[in-house]
Amino acid sequence: MEAVANCSLRVKRLLLDPKFEGYKLSLEPLACYQLGLDSAVAEVKLRDDQYTLDHMRAFGMYNYLHLDSWYQDNVYYVDQLGRVMNLSVTLDTALRKPREVFRLPTDLTACDNRLCASIHFSSSTWVTISDGTGRLYLIKTGKRGDAASEKWEIMFNEEFGSPFVIAHSVSFVKSDVHSVAGLLLRVEKDELDAKGSGFHVSLEWVTITEVDTKENQRYEIFRRRVLRGKSVPHYAAIEPGGDGLMIVSYKPFTFMQDEENQLEENEDGKIADKKKDPVYYWQQTEDDLTVTIHLPQDITKDDIQVQFSPDHIIVALKSQPPLVEGKLCSSIDHESCTWIIRDNSLEISLIKKDEGPMWPELIVGDSRGELIMDSSQCSAVAERLMHLTSEEMHPNPDKENPPCNAQELEECDIFLEDSTSLCRFDGNTLKITHVVNLGSNQYLFSAVVNPKEMPCFCLRHDIDALLWQPRSDQPDSMWEHIATFNALGYVQASKQDKKFTACPPNYSYAAICECLRRVFIYRQPTPLSTVLYNRKEGRQVGQVAKQLVATLEASDPILGFQATNERLFVLTTKSLFLIKVNTEN
Repeated sequence: MEAVANCSLRVKRLLLDPKFEGYKLSLEPLACYQLGLDSAVAEVKLRDDQYTLDHMRAFGMYNYLHLDSWYQDNVYYVDQLGRVMNLSVTLDTALRKPREVFRLPTDLTACDNRLCASIHFSSSTWVTISDGTGRLYLIKTGKRGDAASEKWEIMFNEEFGSPFVIAHSVSFVKSDVHSVAGLLLRVEKDELDAKGSGFHVSLEWVTITEVDTKENQRYEIFRRRVLRGKSVPHYAAIEPGGDGLMIVSYKPFTFMQDEENQLEENEDGKIADKKKDPVYYWQQTEDDLTVTIHLPQDITKDDIQVQFSPDHIIVALKSQPPLVEGKLCSSIDHESCTWIIRDNSLEISLIKKDEGPMWPELIVGDSRGELIMDSSQCSAVAERLMHLTSEEMHPNPDKENPPCNAQELEECDIFLEDSTSLCRFDGNTLKITHVVNLGSNQYLFSAVVNPKEMPCFCLRHDIDALLWQPRSDQPDSMWEHIATFNALGYVQASKQDKKFTACPPNYSYAAICECLRRVFIYRQPTPLSTVLYNRKEGRQVGQVAKQLVATLEASDPILGFQATNERLFVLTTKSLFLIKVNTEN
């Protein structure tokens, strides 16, 4: 079995700006366009039995607006009539209403325990759709955005059990055979979890493959694998070739097959341990040690061989391998050691050469014995450790090196999920091959820079936010630092009402969307056309980073948010807003 590679994320220093002075609020107007929807968005509110934080993260904070990264400025949503609606923007001043491109065959309102419908664009011509009832659709679309060649045709349609949302999907070809792989996210009831939330999170990795038939193109399920964890993943994506999977999560995920094998191994180990009683028991004082070995029936003194040396012992029965043999933990007075048979047991007395120190083990590296401590020794150990514990938070505040005071931390420094990890799973062995302990590098958001590659993820590093591009074809350097959003890690912590965070493929800005109305835009630093001086330092400022605020004329909650190089798309229950952020280069 290959060892797991413990990796670290390598920051490119050239992409950091240690002299960044902050954002300047700009009052320049942002062009904002509003489109009314013919039918409201098919929002699904959480039920009373979906009360955990995982339910909120997976479904309550779901992004109902889907960006087609293969075609510029194309967004989609599902309305209450079960229609997949598309808005394709070429000119802001000539906007058309969203058009229907596909209609789900099932009646969404007929299912009581459904989730929100979800869409993922696997390639430029393939789409995966979940209707929220547990059914998965694989659809061949043709070239999307082109009414002449675009035709959404169902190529695969099957029930997959309990409802799910699609976390990610990819389309790939191997050995001239086309396949689509998808990740299906569920939060399921866990009857065995009595102490926790009572739920677990599952990620089903399903691969659907083209079947070679002469009559027509047909697809079937090739493989289904399930991972299980105790927290909703921040990020989960399949590699472009379908060979691996990457997950960023607070709590670890394991494949169910591995988990079952591990449980069987543990049970076998426990049974084996129960069958194996200790070969010997030993006690000690500051002066001596007593070793007790249980003997078979009818063993006499003549059948026993015991040899002492200053740092070695051998105990054996005639014509049998030694029962106990090895180097002692410390030296003994071998000439004063004795042994005797008592109650069908061999009792050996060893005299320590150096009085006082307690031995951590009898024989070096031998785990077949069991140390027995009397109550007085247990009390002595507890007393020696007393100074390490206290019922008070800090009993001696005047003492040197006082503990860290949490009240001195700012809110943006408090991050509870400090054990978050980034793991890469191999698709064949189902084992973790690479792992990165993210520690305090808080996950912020994900973004697609190149649709042919895996989605990027953005992490907080100190006060900045760093964008990382996974490179699955480079095992020695699997994650590349491609962009930095200055001070965004600090800024986003102050936005208590934030719901979505996004950036465009050219990472020219980052945007934070609140639950209601407001959108904050943080541009990358740009050169100034006029002369500006820093009064404190008396030097000329060469560039400035602007912050802009857009306030939407809507009272409905924001359900979806997407960013492109030129525009921001904001979806509410009854409206779709376009915010012009950048002019076309």
